[in-house]
Amino acid sequence: MKGLKGKVALVTGAAGGMGRQICKRLVEEGCSVAMLDIDAKRLESLAAEFGKIDQVCHVAVDISDYDAVCRAVAGVEKAIGPIDILINNAGWDKFSNFLDTDEVLRQKVVSINLNGPINMFHAVLAGMAQRDGGRVVTIASDAGRVGSSGQAVYSACKGGVIALTKTLARELARRNILLNAVCPGPTDTAMLQDFMNQGPGGQKVHDAMKRAIPLKRLGQPEDIPGIVAFLASDDASFITGQVISVSGGLTMHG
Repeated sequence: MKGLKGKVALVTGAAGGMGRQICKRLVEEGCSVAMLDIDAKRLESLAAEFGKIDQVCHVAVDISDYDAVCRAVAGVEKAIGPIDILINNAGWDKFSNFLDTDEVLRQKVVSINLNGPINMFHAVLAGMAQRDGGRVVTIASDAGRVGSSGQAVYSACKGGVIALTKTLARELARRNILLNAVCPGPTDTAMLQDFMNQGPGGQKVHDAMKRAIPLKRLGQPEDIPGIVAFLASDDASFITGQVISVSGGLTMHG
């Protein structure tokens, strides 16, 4: 991809399935990459995969904590330079019918999937605006576009992140900051595996999703980094405020 070499990218949720693949792709493209995740142990494991590469650093942080996010961003910029690219990838959910959820679960889902990206936007975009340039790619979900049974609050959060991405794309266009959202469809991640392990019902839904996808397979974490790298690159310099599904054709929006 054009224009990625030498850029500084920050990736949240770096230690998860999609996050790992995104980090690896950006390093391959020549970016310096700051890897953020709440799971310090898994983050250390990911960092070890890169070995002693100067352009990679990692920080354990809870993105729902705004002050912690600001400290992490400042630390990253001190270590590897001003952030050119933000990849909002962190997310979490527990499949459950809405009426069966409690307040603790609902607030946790909102804190991670909506407040977390808001915190990242606010902490990183200020510097980008001062430098008159930057790219943001937010991993949303097709659940935020068409809904998803068992994921009511998660869907609401992802819909909010999509709307926020479009609004900020309008506000910050004059600062040459481009923001886009990527919406994976059903993807074989730890979150989906947890749902399948809930019993025979989980496996039935899994199989039904697979049958419904025109390409007849679930998405894999490796399916996501290509579009992320593209949107962060100079090849996408005239694309902003867009929402792109990576769903094997399950959702087709005009």
